[in-house]
Amino acid sequence: MSAALVSSPAPPVLPALFAPTPGASKRFWEFFTTQISNDNTRKAYFNAVRNFSAWCQSRKIGELGQIEPMHIAAYLKVLEKQELSAPTIKQHLAALRMLFDWLVVGQVLPVNPAHAVRGPKHSVRKGKTPVLAAEEARALLDSIIPKDKDGNETPRLIDLRDRALIGLMVYTFARINAVLSMRVEDYFVQGRRGWVQLHEKGGKPHSLPCHHNLDAYLEAYISAAGIAGDAKGTLFRTAETRTGDELTTKPMWQQDAYRMIQRRAEKAGIKTRIGNHSFRATGITAYLKNGGRLEIAQQMANHESSRTTGLYDRRGDEITLDEVERVGI
Repeated sequence: MSAALVSSPAPPVLPALFAPTPGASKRFWEFFTTQISNDNTRKAYFNAVRNFSAWCQSRKIGELGQIEPMHIAAYLKVLEKQELSAPTIKQHLAALRMLFDWLVVGQVLPVNPAHAVRGPKHSVRKGKTPVLAAEEARALLDSIIPKDKDGNETPRLIDLRDRALIGLMVYTFARINAVLSMRVEDYFVQGRRGWVQLHEKGGKPHSLPCHHNLDAYLEAYISAAGIAGDAKGTLFRTAETRTGDELTTKPMWQQDAYRMIQRRAEKAGIKTRIGNHSFRATGITAYLKNGGRLEIAQQMANHESSRTTGLYDRRGDEITLDEVERVGI
């Protein structure tokens, strides 16, 4: 079993469906420990398989060999009646398909009963992540550092940290998990330019040069924090006290970043209900609006498909707003 599964408060129990079949138990745990690297995906797939097993038990289906495509199709109908969204139902089906494929390869099952089952139709042309206009993002970043009556910046250490964290997401299109898992050594100089190395989904390293603003933000934060020599230490750390003048050695969590973003947005007078992921969409939209190419944005965002990157492109929102304002009433 993986560390993520074992370390949970209540270690997971093998679903009853996989107990009677010889070899299924070992193959089941191998699937969840060797085939899925992302902890969130592992948890979601495990819950999907566990729920399906419970449903099979309620229908007196006690062995894997009894499962047929019609059973899986019937289970998906049950999920639809529970008003689960189409993407969630498709995720349940994906979990069953992948696990049964693994069992077929391991000669536990002769065929995959989920292959012939079609999931609900679902097409997304535009993402739902709240996005900021470039002017709003600029105003947010500028509002983080307080100034005295003469206009001179008077930053606390926590202000420099927060500006660097938000700036990193804006200028690199990085996911919050990749940002919060960075070590100090993941910001480095190459060719007289600052670079960052992100560890995105699946742990794949993804390096790219810093925008000049981001370079300045990171340099100011690391210098003020005095952590340049702690190469293996976490980059974005929690505050020691509410004053924000000292940091711990502990990494920030997603919830910490979310609460920080809400405070900063409120201070900047931003009404849009933004979250951790908003800056990914904000950066991609600003890049494309300024003449950037979709295929380059895909590389910067580390997306497998340009179609996924396109979901973050909100340039069409402004076109729609302009047209609405033509209603001269």
